[in-house]
Amino acid sequence: MFTHRWRGCLGLVMVVCLTGATSGRDDVQDVTAVGESISQDGACSDALRKALEQAGRSEISSHSNVENYELIRDMIYARSDGIVTDYRIIEQGDAAGGVKFCKIRARVSKSAIASEWGALQNVLDQVGRPAVAVYILERIDGVVQDSSILEPQIEHRLLEVGFNVLAGEHVRVVMEKESADAESEVNIPKVQALAKDFGAQIFITGTAQANSAGIKELAGEPTAMYNGDAVIKMFYTDTAQLLASESLANWRGGARGVHSVSPQAGKKALENAGHDLVERCYQNVMKRWATQITAGGEIVLEVEGLSVAEAIELKKKLKDIHPSKIKNVNYTLTKGIATYRIKAEMTAEELAEYLVGGEFEALIELVDVKPYRLQAKRVAP
Repeated sequence: MFTHRWRGCLGLVMVVCLTGATSGRDDVQDVTAVGESISQDGACSDALRKALEQAGRSEISSHSNVENYELIRDMIYARSDGIVTDYRIIEQGDAAGGVKFCKIRARVSKSAIASEWGALQNVLDQVGRPAVAVYILERIDGVVQDSSILEPQIEHRLLEVGFNVLAGEHVRVVMEKESADAESEVNIPKVQALAKDFGAQIFITGTAQANSAGIKELAGEPTAMYNGDAVIKMFYTDTAQLLASESLANWRGGARGVHSVSPQAGKKALENAGHDLVERCYQNVMKRWATQITAGGEIVLEVEGLSVAEAIELKKKLKDIHPSKIKNVNYTLTKGIATYRIKAEMTAEELAEYLVGGEFEALIELVDVKPYRLQAKRVAP
């Protein structure tokens, strides 16, 4: 009788173990994916993104009716290297068209995707969709262009997934009122100030140029060829913290014609650059922004009216808020305004909750809360 009971218990244990194993197998899927890019690192990142997309298709599509679906989906794809951690490179090297390829075998956890989705959705519910301002200064044969080729490409890519995009023409009108700005490199502080005025959380700016490179016979037709390069950078508006920087050098493009100087050929060269550069910028800003809003990153706290002693004391109090989440606090004190740059694994909204009560209540009063910047003033003694 004891033997039968033991066998029954053993059978139950085996059923439980097998059920658990089956559940684990259902959660993790093995996939093979191939990625391509102009760099080897980019190709591996593309392979990880495709592995996640392939294995998590059903998990991700199950959220298709939620608000900000496209935005959250692409943020998850952009963070694939943080979600797909169990993989190995099978093969990598040169591919057709002058690009690199990377083939991987990866194990993708659906529960990890679900967890990431929940975290991103919760944060988006708090901060909303980000607003973005875009301004790209472009030249053809050294002449500043009245309109941009890359600008609308970037805007369209961001609009596709639900960013609030402010028309670059608005920024352009203000920037080009002063001829000095139009003839020089992009004035980052001015673009930042304009982005703040327009209510943008992120601004994207940079320069691109295309210059005549002579005439070349293509398919029996004379073609005016242009070479070019571009640099595009993305910043948080409140803090001017650099989110991402992408550059592209020595691309080519052209248009049929017998004259080596051809604005149309120059525009075609800029358009060709956009195909790769815009996607790289997009993937980079999605990854960095998703990481920032969930992990916190750098938070700027500006406090008006503190003395030197009070500024030092506040620094100590900030570090003691949550030692495991507050990684570092630096500050400067200029003209009565103490500016703290806080490296933290929390959002600005979470930090604000600590600052409105307890020992901080008698020292400072918050007057403005933004996703990456807090503003406060000294409480009158």
